[in-house]
Amino acid sequence: MAGVRPGLLRAMGRQVLLLLALCATGARGLYFHIGETEKRCFIEEIPDETMVIGNYRTQMWDKQKEVFLPSTPGLGMHVEVKDPDGKVVLSRQYGSEGRFTFTSHTPGDHQICLHSNSTRMALFAGGKLYREERFRLTSESTNQRVLWWSIAQTVILILTGIWQMRHLKSFFEAKKLV
Repeated sequence: MAGVRPGLLRAMGRQVLLLLALCATGARGLYFHIGETEKRCFIEEIPDETMVIGNYRTQMWDKQKEVFLPSTPGLGMHVEVKDPDGKVVLSRQYGSEGRFTFTSHTPGDHQICLHSNSTRMALFAGGKLYREERFRLTSESTNQRVLWWSIAQTVILILTGIWQMRHLKSFFEAKKLV
């Protein structure tokens, strides 16, 4: 301890006390990523008559820019909590950011499951696939129409050329130049 300054020891001591105070309160936090169709479940031993509060935030990940996008409307979480007997304590849809709360009535292992509101995400993904399919069909239809239009123009051009040649030939024959 000869080379350690007293101010540093006090600062380190405060951090340890803060860490111990946080551990003593029982407050814990989780940070995890979950895919659109994934479901994450946690088993937590909870005493009876204990109020559990969960704060969450959902965000979309942009793979190209490699950043989280701001919360979009329609994106949210579905939270389902089952008690040790398998009875559903909470099953509710929530928005993109917020808090869920439940009170345990029986002690033991509670299962807390979180997943994105896959119905809306599926609609979003399905809507995206629908738009892509519609765009592809429109592109193919447009391509087909352009092909037939160019064939029609070519036929009209050839028929006009044949008509002009016959007309000029009959004109010159009438004038007796040929």
